[in-house]
Amino acid sequence: MQAISDIRREYTQAGLDVNDLTPEPYALFERWLQNAIDAKLVDPTAMTIATVDSAGQPSQRIVLLKDFDNTGFIFYTNTGSKKAQDLDQNNKISLHFPWHALERQVKVCGIAQPLSKVAVAKYFMSRPKPSQIAAWASAQSHPINSKQMLMQKFSEAKVKFAKGEVPLPSFWGGYRVVPHEIEFWQGGDHRLHDRFLYTKTSSNHWQTQRLMP
Repeated sequence: MQAISDIRREYTQAGLDVNDLTPEPYALFERWLQNAIDAKLVDPTAMTIATVDSAGQPSQRIVLLKDFDNTGFIFYTNTGSKKAQDLDQNNKISLHFPWHALERQVKVCGIAQPLSKVAVAKYFMSRPKPSQIAAWASAQSHPINSKQMLMQKFSEAKVKFAKGEVPLPSFWGGYRVVPHEIEFWQGGDHRLHDRFLYTKTSSNHWQTQRLMP
């Protein structure tokens, strides 16, 4: 196997300058996300979310961004999951969008606020029925003896909800991540990457600062 320390490449696709910035970060994020979609990247809305448990242990996992606007970034999950349990104790969270093919990444730091049941139900009802049923079948993050047992639970739920709409599980919810920092990273020659940090200074104002790579 090739030595891991020898695996490297130059980042030469683009740059990011102060003139490319928008007054608030959401417009720039929307532009970059659209670029990722237009480039047909695999899972352009995928983001790593990092939480911290009561013992101070960080944990990361990948989920899909389901919406965003100038109030924050939205995702959904089982409220019994590890991530939800962490957020119940410490609502500080970080998001990371790794758009490697475009030599870009975006990091978000903020607070996770639970969504209303109305908002959660509206999204849940928009999901494909098999995904709705899977939500009932899986006690997310809890141990299970085999994949066969999970599939059996899915089959049972499929029979149970064969007719009519699948109701919203009481253990299913969502979060809006309200950011106070958003960093945009664009790869550059010789590891001289372009990094700009947006820091929220008031309810409707953001300060920008270039960071050294």
